[in-house]
Amino acid sequence: MTDRPATPRSRRERPAKPALSREAIVAAAVAILRAEGLQKVTMRRLAQQLDTGPASLYVYVRNTAELHAAVLDELLGTVGPAPAEGTWRERLEGVLTAYTAMLFEHPSLARSALTARPSGPHYLDLIETLLALLDEGGVPPAQAAWGVDLLLQHTTATAAEHAAGEASEEDWDALRRAVHGASERTRPHIAALAGPLLAGAPQDRLSWGLRTLIAGIEQAPRPRETR
Repeated sequence: MTDRPATPRSRRERPAKPALSREAIVAAAVAILRAEGLQKVTMRRLAQQLDTGPASLYVYVRNTAELHAAVLDELLGTVGPAPAEGTWRERLEGVLTAYTAMLFEHPSLARSALTARPSGPHYLDLIETLLALLDEGGVPPAQAAWGVDLLLQHTTATAAEHAAGEASEEDWDALRRAVHGASERTRPHIAALAGPLLAGAPQDRLSWGLRTLIAGIEQAPRPRETR
């Protein structure tokens, strides 16, 4: 005598799937990013993760670009507030360094961040923090408004350029050979500065660049707007 096959469970008896929401979608996208990289954060992969159809996601997220911007905004929540100690310049550099470090942890996101347009609460918190520190330093509002954009462009590009694994050692070796092999006759300036051109750890170059930009933002008047 054989056992009777188990009766299939009715769909009504299965646990109900959690209701979709933008928050749940973004959380799932961040989980995929951490495990598989940004290239896997697609509507199709996300739908698979959430056990739904891709069409259902478009109710909450218009396209992949908006999804990636939302992922970036979510991770901006890990940057944290400005340090409590130090001058306003040092604390401003600290916030921007923390932002860059977050991008260093996600190389694919660093490049996407160059064109992403986040508009969520964490992005707004970051902008507010930067503006408050510039205001504390007495930077005129017009310079501060444009200066924030310049500072974030620099830090984002730095992360995209130096993020781990983005360039092979062969690429760097080829660049070193080209710079150090420059002719003193045809490229005298490169030949004279071959060492300094490639010297310095990424962190040191980032710090120098930020201090240079902050000093410039303090002094340079913003161009008068034309109508």
